[in-house]
Amino acid sequence: MDSDLRRAVVVTLGELGRSDDWRDRADAGHTLAGFAEMQEAVEPLLELVLDPGDTFVTRRTAEGLLRRNDRAGLTIVASALAVADDNHADWIHTAVVDVFSIFSEDLDEALRLCEEMSGDADARVARGARRLHEGLAVIDPVLRPA
Repeated sequence: MDSDLRRAVVVTLGELGRSDDWRDRADAGHTLAGFAEMQEAVEPLLELVLDPGDTFVTRRTAEGLLRRNDRAGLTIVASALAVADDNHADWIHTAVVDVFSIFSEDLDEALRLCEEMSGDADARVARGARRLHEGLAVIDPVLRPA
């Protein structure tokens, strides 16, 4: 893995995420989600999940983070959800339903991670994880193991 190239990509996507065009910001957020484990990506991703200009950016970025189905992605979404206004929270919840309403195994893993994160030392992450867990708990996925 070339750390320098990965950092360069994160920087470039962060710049694209500051574009005046909502399509650029949505693309940047969705793609930047693939680098969520990198500390340099966290702040730009939080800003894109809470994009003040267009909630499509919120939904697209949150979806990319949630599809990772890992602690890095869920932590950023939880942190954003903890401070999101009602409109942004609704679009984050829409992404949650889109991602976790298909496979029960994915939903179960997300619930488990949110339970762990609800005890996080960062109060914002813990609060958002509890809120995210509440949204996940009401989903009835379509596909379950045989």
